[in-house]
Formats: sequence, structure tokens, C-alpha cells
Amino acid sequence: MAERRIRVLVGKPGLDGHDRGAKIIARAFRDAGFEVIYTGLHQTPEQIVSAAIQEDVDLVALSILSGAHNTLLPAVREIMTEKGAADIMLMAGGVIPEDDIPGLKAAGIAEVFTPGTSTETIVGWVRDNITPHA
Repeated sequence: MAERRIRVLVGKPGLDGHDRGAKIIARAFRDAGFEVIYTGLHQTPEQIVSAAIQEDVDLVALSILSGAHNTLLPAVREIMTEKGAADIMLMAGGVIPEDDIPGLKAAGIAEVFTPGTSTETIVGWVRDNITPHA
């Protein structure tokens, strides 16, 4: 039996309507051999967590450009914990000020990637830090 591939949910929380970066990351993950579920635009934290649980993902990767990262990202982590999905890793990327990253990590976001980070770096981080569920 083949080993289970890493399953990643790529999501766009909130009212952010720009999804080019999310689609680029989703494609990079797919090309790296990961199974990718893309939820599309304008997802609530509840919708993202529900999809992550239903799809049995190993990682939730959120793209956020709206400036609501300090509200939406911790909300996703909190709901994941409430729903018994604290074992799912959460990462984010987008226009996030460097000064906000320590607070996001303290809130349970495993890693934050800012503009200009290569897809190879992000894929490498996932490979180094995510173990697929059995």
C-alpha cells in the first residue's frame, strides 16, 4: 500500500478578493506531490475548519492580504482547537507585517511566509514539518 501523501487545504479567509497567490501556492503544492483542496474566496474561519476536518487534511495554508490576519488567523486556530482538530498544522502567507508574526506564532500559527518567499522554500518547509496522518 502506498504511503499517504500530505493533504493541504488552501484557503482565503475573510473578504480578501485576491487569490492569485493562493492559486500559485496550491499549484506548487500539487506539483510537489501533495493532495490539495482549495476552498476558494471569502471563506469564514468556521467554513475553513469544517472543510479541513471533512477533508482530513494535515495542513491548513491560509493566504491573507486584507490586513485582518491578527483577527482571522487566531480565530481559525481557536476553532480548530474547539473542534478537536488541534493536530492540524496551520500556516499563513501574504501581506503580513514582520512585527505581527511573533503574535501570530504565539497564537498557534506554525509559520508565516511574507511576499517574495519562493514556492520552493514554502514546499520545503511543509516537507520538513508535516507528517501525513495515518
